Amino acid sequence: MATFLHRIGRRAFERRWLVLLLWAVVLGVAGAAAAGSSGGGSSSVTLPGIEAQKAYDLLGKKFPAANAEGASARVVVRAPGGQKLTGGKPKAEVKALLKDLKQSSPRVASVTDPFTAKTVSADRTTGYAQVTYSAKAADLTDADHKHLDKVLEEARGKGLTVEASGTALTAAAAGGSSEAVGFALAALILVITFGSFAAAGMPLATAVVGVGITISSVTALSAALNLNSSTSALATMLGIAVGIDYALFIVSRYRSERAAGHDPREAAARANGTAGSAVVFAGLTVVIALVGLAVVNLPILTAMGMAAAGAVVVAVLVAVTLVPALLSLAPERVLGRAGGRRTARTSRTGARTPLGERWAVFVLRRPWKVLLVAVAGLVLVALPTAKLELGLPDDGSKPPSTTERKAYDMLAESFGPGFNGPLTVVVNDTDPAATKKAVGELTDGITGMKDVAAVSPAVYNPAGDTAIVTVVPRSAPTSEKTKTLVHDIRDRAADTHAATGAEGLVTGTTALNLDVAAKFAQAIVPYLLLVVGLAFLVLILVFRSVLVPLKAALGFLLSVLAAFGAMVAVFQWGWFKDLFGLQTTGPIMSLVPILTVGIVFGLAMDYQVFLVTRIRESYVHGAGSREAITEGFRHSGKVVTAAALIMTGVFGGFIGGDDSMIKSLGFGLAAAVLFDAFVVRMTIVPAVLALLGDRAWSLPGWIDRRLPHVDIEGEKLTHPTPPTTATTDTTEPDFTHAG
Repeated sequence: MATFLHRIGRRAFERRWLVLLLWAVVLGVAGAAAAGSSGGGSSSVTLPGIEAQKAYDLLGKKFPAANAEGASARVVVRAPGGQKLTGGKPKAEVKALLKDLKQSSPRVASVTDPFTAKTVSADRTTGYAQVTYSAKAADLTDADHKHLDKVLEEARGKGLTVEASGTALTAAAAGGSSEAVGFALAALILVITFGSFAAAGMPLATAVVGVGITISSVTALSAALNLNSSTSALATMLGIAVGIDYALFIVSRYRSERAAGHDPREAAARANGTAGSAVVFAGLTVVIALVGLAVVNLPILTAMGMAAAGAVVVAVLVAVTLVPALLSLAPERVLGRAGGRRTARTSRTGARTPLGERWAVFVLRRPWKVLLVAVAGLVLVALPTAKLELGLPDDGSKPPSTTERKAYDMLAESFGPGFNGPLTVVVNDTDPAATKKAVGELTDGITGMKDVAAVSPAVYNPAGDTAIVTVVPRSAPTSEKTKTLVHDIRDRAADTHAATGAEGLVTGTTALNLDVAAKFAQAIVPYLLLVVGLAFLVLILVFRSVLVPLKAALGFLLSVLAAFGAMVAVFQWGWFKDLFGLQTTGPIMSLVPILTVGIVFGLAMDYQVFLVTRIRESYVHGAGSREAITEGFRHSGKVVTAAALIMTGVFGGFIGGDDSMIKSLGFGLAAAVLFDAFVVRMTIVPAVLALLGDRAWSLPGWIDRRLPHVDIEGEKLTHPTPPTTATTDTTEPDFTHAG
């Protein structure tokens, strides 16, 4: 591997303009494809294989008119000052509002009247109207949104309290502030790390190219593959983070090779052969973790995993080809103007021990104490994980300032907390008589249940073989009582099925949450076995050790559990919520934990590969086990620190976004990177390696004989390049010397 990438690096350095042209063409083609695409990423979530989704699909088949794809809005109206909505003036104002809603757009198909549709609360102060459009939400124009907003604002000016929710409302603008924050932090850290704007600019430039290609590709495929709107955000998040980090490691190794006396071309080739090999295997572990998300068998999760994996593949390819080409454009400037001054000063006064090496020495002096303190700290942070609650986002999880949240609260106050989360019971059989009998038995049973506020009369399809029964709970959608009610209704439906043969299915917000949580619980063990198993084999191949990969996997578990604990404390319990700009707290979105597990596992193996390969490189070149640890930290400690800070900054930038899933995912990933890089890899890893000694690098002979030798340490790089005068210091960039 090292020899192959050495040749790639040398060729890219020599033929820089060809490499630059090829990547420019790829970026241009991807951009043109995106420009020619209708875009239109879906905001819906399809969850096959669960009862709630099966019920929804059956409704679409048996009640096609009720499953129209047109946009809709629910307009909630409340009379001023405790007046009755059915009174003279408020009623007239509501009638005028309904007329204006009908005329707000030629795409408005219908507007229900709350007085005739009986959608006025029992105290007659609040009601709601349903606005249905003939066009899909994605096809509504800015004029449609503006006219709807104008009608609502005019009604508010007349004294009514008017709020709205639904797909017809203007979607929150997806700005680039999150990406900008991440890039700004990354640029600052890179300049401090390298002390050179040229060196700092290369990782940023390559990340822009990689992310540009990835996002353009995702945009081009969004309409054809019906990709969820969160897919591009996740691909962007990961593309920026790994794109910068992978280039950072190669540029940093180039500076080390130049300090060792190699000419620019050979230094770039050697950097690509050694650090590039680590990048390839680190990227491979991330890709395995992301592609493995397909095991869960949820289309949205599979699509997000594949898109993110694509971003990582592009980042790896850019790092091992475009970085050497860019190095050829500024072979001296990437070393920094302070390099020569440091070398002269070092020759006079002696080298200052890098912080990474000093930290490794500290750990090696007391490995047991450091190990116990680090593990105990992570376990303490992970304790809130036991209270983790999962859910799907709804209007109740939006900030209190939004009109959707205000409409949600008004409906809960006037119609009861269960109104916002009704349960839909779908009864189906090929024999209409069996369906009718089952509906009667089910309705009688459900009506007598404790937490039921209302049961609507059954609505049958024209064939009479399928019926819908709407059940309004007394409790809120996320309450334990509503969850118990779902189980009770399903138990009753099972009894009815045994007696009549008709199938009864339950769907709704609470039912979806329960089904998704159960599906994830079933999938998490096979997923971890697959991903950890494959990555374990890759790491055995890289490190030629069994204990090192085992330690890496156990460290990952500590990191991810600590990240979950932090997420629960902040997003569920509200600790430091003002610090992170949270306006509401509640359950974590169901997709976030398994996405976090997949991404964090890949990134954890990133830092494992980058740090431990340098330790192993020293070990296989003759250093003792403890000396190899300090040598590895001397060369890679500061760079791994910079990479972790960059990735934390990129992920943390997404906490300020509007998407609830991306916000919590960004926080979870930022916390996990901090825990994994600084506590596990920089603290627990050297402590464990010190305790294991030479045993850490042992491998049973029968395994060793069967494994191919990938030469990630660059042992086969035997090009005898005569040393030249070093122009920079002999260690990795030191924050304390940044100039």
